[in-house]
Amino acid sequence: MIAESVNPLTVTRNAWRDAAVRAGVPSVEVVVVCSDPVEHRRRVTSRSVDIPDLALPDWQQILDREYEHRDRDRVVVDTVGQNPKASSPLLLGAVLSAAAAGSE
Repeated sequence: MIAESVNPLTVTRNAWRDAAVRAGVPSVEVVVVCSDPVEHRRRVTSRSVDIPDLALPDWQQILDREYEHRDRDRVVVDTVGQNPKASSPLLLGAVLSAAAAGSE
């Protein structure tokens, strides 16, 4: 199972990890970033939503979001210069590699 969400707080990250532990499955934390702030802003301001009435945060709300430091292992994938289709194999490979390493 893959759960995708913004998890800027330790408490939510812990809840997802604990759910995996209870389910007896590997847990891999993946942080997806776009290291180019200009490109990141362009993506935020040009995206569309496919869920009716879902309000997306604007650029300022994203900048103002509280984000707690991560203190455990994670996979970081930088998508700068890639579209979502190009990023998918990289993300999947990172998750599978981390899951395999965690089960050894």
